Amino acid sequence: MTNGEFRLICEDKQTRARAGQLCTAHGVVDTPVFMPVGTRGSVKACTPRDLYEIGAGIILGNTYHLYLRPGHRIVEQAGGLHNFMAWRKPVLTDSGGFQVFSLGPLRTIGEEGVEFRSEIDGSKHFISPERSIEIQNALGADIIMTFDECPPLPNSYEYLEKSMEMTARWAARCKAAHANPRQLLFGIVQGGMEMKLRKRSIEATVDIGFPGYAIGGLSVGEDKHLMYETLAYVAPLLPGNQPRYLMGVGTPEDLVYAVACGVDMFDCVMPTRNARNGWLFTTLGPVRIRNAEYKNDFTPLDPNCFCYTCQNFTRAYLRHLHRENEILGHSLLTRHNLHFYLSLMRGVRRAILDESFSLMRGGIRKLAMLGQELKDRTAVKDESLSTNP
Repeated sequence: MTNGEFRLICEDKQTRARAGQLCTAHGVVDTPVFMPVGTRGSVKACTPRDLYEIGAGIILGNTYHLYLRPGHRIVEQAGGLHNFMAWRKPVLTDSGGFQVFSLGPLRTIGEEGVEFRSEIDGSKHFISPERSIEIQNALGADIIMTFDECPPLPNSYEYLEKSMEMTARWAARCKAAHANPRQLLFGIVQGGMEMKLRKRSIEATVDIGFPGYAIGGLSVGEDKHLMYETLAYVAPLLPGNQPRYLMGVGTPEDLVYAVACGVDMFDCVMPTRNARNGWLFTTLGPVRIRNAEYKNDFTPLDPNCFCYTCQNFTRAYLRHLHRENEILGHSLLTRHNLHFYLSLMRGVRRAILDESFSLMRGGIRKLAMLGQELKDRTAVKDESLSTNP
């Protein structure tokens, strides 16, 4: 395979799910794939060796944060993110758009780009589409993203339309500024929950031409049924012979639903952030490890899991580490959650290839119901549990 080639291997007969391979400068990525998030040049609480061992095929870095610290020129002097992080597999960097626009009153949006103040020291900065590409070219990721506006929701149709049109103009400027053919530049589709705007965004972005396309602006506060409706509409309209990437989503059931819609690539901070907060994903349903019921529980976190954490440590010990805020606890819990997500994606891929995806999808729905039941029960118990020894 050549750099940038996307090969479809199998398509599910009952859904739009598909298994494929994407060739990048640092290796071939099997899809569907989940990308652990390494915001500042590291996946929190994980070493690169941990990531290799749990089977991560590609990770994500954040342009905005790496631009602020240590600075993209320092990363470039180190030989790019791969050398800087000691990570030899593929890397994707987002454009920084979501982080810039989430700054709210600290930023001002204009046709040329965005002026903002750093949340670190209050210093002024300006990022244009050209500047975002310049930064990402210096970082050296295998896949980079166009600079887009992720509009807050809810919002007026008029604002969403203007934002979508500007995002399309910015995408054209990003493509013109892109200077490294080894890096695959993906376009981003916006338009909020408005299907007409989404369709127009797809047409404009595809007309510019990119080797892959991302769905942005979902999981930003809207009701889940709206996210699912939008996703089911948007994903099939994207080119079928190129990778489709859903940005910043989500729960295990979200990922499986999106795969059924035809999405190939995912990233989300949920497995790592939830791990640090003591919320673990297991094949038996979610576990809140700080709860008192695990104080004397000397069984594995997940008896069906083969990760290092589950093969060596008990729920009682993991609860102790979490309650004491021990760094080892963050590491072990993060490793488990990422193993769960990556194993889920590998299982989804196998199910597509084995023509058993619909059966697997039913099992994930049951797991989601268990999770909601636990969430409802925990909401009632949390206050009393927080005072338990």
